[in-house]
Amino acid sequence: MTRADLIALVLCGLCGGAALAAQSPTFGVGRAARADELAALDIDVTPDGHGLPVGAGTADAGKAIYAARCVTCHGATGKEGPQDVLAGGQGTLTAPKPTKTVGSYWPYATIVFDYVRRAMPFDHPGTLPVNDVYSVTAYVLYLNAIVGEHDVLDQTTLPKVKMPNRDGFVGDPRPDTGTHKR
Repeated sequence: MTRADLIALVLCGLCGGAALAAQSPTFGVGRAARADELAALDIDVTPDGHGLPVGAGTADAGKAIYAARCVTCHGATGKEGPQDVLAGGQGTLTAPKPTKTVGSYWPYATIVFDYVRRAMPFDHPGTLPVNDVYSVTAYVLYLNAIVGEHDVLDQTTLPKVKMPNRDGFVGDPRPDTGTHKR
């Protein structure tokens, strides 16, 4: 490594990589990501439903998927654990020991979908097909008495689900994030 390379490396650490990108030699490793590879990673869903994929599911369909993939960690009714409790807890957020569940705490049904799609099941995150994610989301919402057993959740209906704690959060007043509630 030459002195110029060493200086570039130090500057990279100080400048967040900009100096190295401009001054470093090409090592011939890797390649630019293709558009389809980037699209496969761009799966975030916003509270208003932007980013929801085409698909649909019901709690009735989600019950079997939940029993096969979720019950070990969250219990038969979503209240047993041993991992996070998913159901119940309504009215406890102001109590000395609040129970933060999907039904008592989460402000948007779309972020339930997003979380399930990205992080569940714990042992194989991101492996559920889209219709299964919609169905499991519907089932968890059903366990919290938020949707009916046969209500169809999809990219149109899911953002319209009003969560019990939707108005329990305040907007972020910092100028770079906006001042409104979502």
